[in-house]
Amino acid sequence: MPSKQLTPTSFAILGLLSIQPFTTYELAQQMERTLSWFWPRAASMIYEEPKKLVSAGLALSKTTFTGKRRSTVYEITEAGRAALHDWLDVPSAGMRFESEAMIKVAFADAGDVAALRSTVREIRADAEARLAEIVSRSTEHSTSGGPFPNRLPVAAITGKLLMAQYQGVLRWAHWAEDAIAEWTGVTPSTGAAVPSDAFTADWPARYNDAAATRAAVRRASPAPRE
Repeated sequence: MPSKQLTPTSFAILGLLSIQPFTTYELAQQMERTLSWFWPRAASMIYEEPKKLVSAGLALSKTTFTGKRRSTVYEITEAGRAALHDWLDVPSAGMRFESEAMIKVAFADAGDVAALRSTVREIRADAEARLAEIVSRSTEHSTSGGPFPNRLPVAAITGKLLMAQYQGVLRWAHWAEDAIAEWTGVTPSTGAAVPSDAFTADWPARYNDAAATRAAVRRASPAPRE
């Protein structure tokens, strides 16, 4: 298979296999734990991709048994490592942001203010949950080194961007909730107004990232038992 037919998902799987051999199930778990934060893909694709890598000579497969349970373990080849090394130096496509909820926000003037407020609350709740998970994962990595301590430097800079991303979403959600709190509609004629700080690069101090992060962690933490 020519390298031009390989996709970023192909190289994501190769990247995982460069760490250690994995079964397809383990690859799916690793994708969910790490790469799904910035490269979400259907499980069916993850299960099919290793077979393509084997056909291309970039990975090997072998059958193993745990009791009577059969598994296929995939391992990267030297050709696979070389292909991954070369791909890491190829210019990447630009970053994209995808959100069904933001489509609803973008066309909120076709609905009503109650629906808009509900959507913004959903965005805030999702950002709080994700940010709390990132903070928890960061704590795990800083105390134990995580599952792959030798990869900690790279994991650290990756995680910092994810934290900043959801801090930004959460900051926006708090701001948006305040901005639309007094709206009586979703158009100027029905009571919507442009917030005074909407078209500036600065954020009011009350939307501080650190405060929002602490609040998200508190909300996501289980209540203490009495």
